[in-house]
Amino acid sequence: MTALVLALIAGAVVGLALGALGGGGSVLAVPALIYLLGFSPSAATTASLIIVAATSATALYAHARDGHVAWKVGSLFAAAGIIPAYLAGAAAGRVPEAVLTVAFAVIAALAAVRMFRPSASRPPERIRPGKAAGAGAGLGAVTGFLGVGGGFLAVPALVSVLGLTMRRAVGTSLLVITVNSLAALTARTGTGGGLDWALIGPFTGAAILGAWDGKRLSTKVSGNSLQKVFAGVLLAVAVFMLIDVIA
Repeated sequence: MTALVLALIAGAVVGLALGALGGGGSVLAVPALIYLLGFSPSAATTASLIIVAATSATALYAHARDGHVAWKVGSLFAAAGIIPAYLAGAAAGRVPEAVLTVAFAVIAALAAVRMFRPSASRPPERIRPGKAAGAGAGLGAVTGFLGVGGGFLAVPALVSVLGLTMRRAVGTSLLVITVNSLAALTARTGTGGGLDWALIGPFTGAAILGAWDGKRLSTKVSGNSLQKVFAGVLLAVAVFMLIDVIA
């Protein structure tokens, strides 16, 4: 199977996850770029930010059109993550690639375990500036350092901490992902010389199309079922990456 075909298939899966779950796409994009397309961990995290920023912006439009984005909460959450995302993105280039891979795998495994657990009871929706800013800053740092959009962490935080419904949390997380990814990319400007744009372009295009399908899927299948399937895939990917580094 050619690299171009693999890029198209992986892109479609990433877009499907982002459109349906409001996150998780980048957690699949990074290992796909490394193990299927031969990118280095550093190049993969940068390429992932490009792919996820474009795809999330597209999916955000689709969710916003249906009124499923909490703009005020999402803007506060996203704004708090801009500086941490920028600083962490700049620092990531100075970290050994093996450390990046292990850190990514650990975060992915923790996220998978969190997604398997039943959701906590949802408090009434209201803005808590302190909690929103704290969670947003932490998410921004993860985005910048590991090259992930952070939606797999943002959605649970938006539901349990800020009281959004699952559907509004999915839509709002896409706003956060877009802003954080762009901030982290700004810090990595000039470090993308080794990126293979002939693969990143098709990957991104397939992801954007997949995001629309994911949006439609989210209206037909329960969010809990989708979340558990994704968590299983995520945990398998994390275990594989850890074994690969150790071996």
